[in-house]
Formats: sequence, structure tokens, C-alpha cells
Amino acid sequence: MYKLHFLWFTFLLGGLSCHPRLAGEKRAVRVIWQPSHQTDTGKDFSEAATCNAIVEAAMEAGPRLKERKVWSFGKTEYHHADAGSNTKRLHTSDVLDGKISGYAYELQQSNRFNPDIFISVHNNGGTNRNAVWGFIHYGDKEEGANRILATVLVNAICEATEMENRGVWPDSSTGRNDYRCAGTGKLSFYSLDEQVNRAPYRVLLEIGDNAASRAILTDPVKQKLIGQAIKKALINWIKEQN
Repeated sequence: MYKLHFLWFTFLLGGLSCHPRLAGEKRAVRVIWQPSHQTDTGKDFSEAATCNAIVEAAMEAGPRLKERKVWSFGKTEYHHADAGSNTKRLHTSDVLDGKISGYAYELQQSNRFNPDIFISVHNNGGTNRNAVWGFIHYGDKEEGANRILATVLVNAICEATEMENRGVWPDSSTGRNDYRCAGTGKLSFYSLDEQVNRAPYRVLLEIGDNAASRAILTDPVKQKLIGQAIKKALINWIKEQN
């Protein structure tokens, strides 16, 4: 019975055909998780540890998909492997002393997996809000679909934690740093840029504030709860695409 249920679910996930690239294909949906590798945000706070715990919980939650994690944490062969901003050229697209960045490494690994869905998990800072934000790439041809997915995930986290729901925003709205999408010329998140990331569905979640949400973000029980909520919402969203 379990085997039959698993085969049915695999077939269901293989039917994600709302994107032209998947039309007619019958294969398992591929998901990439990108936890923040940053250890330089917040006082006495490791965003890398917090976000990785959330991602690990999501990946461990059933049902299992064809999913992988891309993470540069601890990889000294890349510059800014444990630090840096997703919106700054120096920390993302620049090559320093012959080394690519941790972000560039993560996106290379992601593209090799040829994912359908890419979910980046971060924590916010300096907002003084115990809240959740979703970000999508401005000007993307899949912007509307990505907004729906991001909304679903943000809503799920907020329902599970009672954190404030700050909605979904285009990455160009942050006004952060100097990385720009070559297609639109707008400020953007490197990880969401379609010029860099081949996944059709790409969202970035800013879960909580490293000060205002510290108690929640550093609690292993709450980390697991958030990860499980994200996974459940993702599975439901995938089913609805059929």
C-alpha cells in the first residue's frame, strides 16, 4: 500500500506542467534549497546556522521530493563563503584572486541539478519586526507564478508561528547595494536573477528579524516547525499545479 501511494505521489509531482519546460514530462519535481551562509549578520547570531536548520527540517519532512541543498558554508576555496550580501556585486558576481564567490558556487551547483523550484532561506535584520517577507525577481516572465508560490510559503510560516505577514515584494524594491539584473537594469537579488538562476520558480524568504525574532529563530523546535510548514505548503502548491 505504501509503495502504491509513493508511486502515485511521484507521478503526481511529475505532472507539474504549468511551465512550458515541463509540458509533457513525467518526472519528479526537482527542488533546490539555498540556506543563507552568512555568519556576519546580527550580534552573537548565526544566520547560517538558523537557516540551515530550517532547510534541513524542510528536507527531512515528508513526503520526500527530488531535492538538494546548495551551501558554501565552510568552503574556503570560494570568497565570501560564510558572509556577504546577496545584493552586492563584490560578494556575488565578482571574482577575487581567481576565486568565485560562495553565492556563485551555490548557483553553479543548483543549475547543474536543473531544478524546477528554487527556495532561498534568510533572516532579516534591523527591521525591528517579528515578521516574514517573501521576495521574487522583478521583470521575470514567471513573476506572477512566483508571487503566488512566495505568498503560499509566507502565509504558511506566519500561520505556524504567528509572525507578522509582510507579504511578497519584488527584489528591486529593497534598494540594497549594487547588484543589478542585466535584463532589467534594476537592483536585485543575485540568487533570484534569471540571468544566473535557471530554475523557473525562484523565491527568497526572509524569515524573522535577527533581533526581534531571536527567540523563535534560535529555538530548535520552532526551526523544525517552520521547515515543516514550508514543506507542507510547497507540496500543496505542487499538487495544485495539475
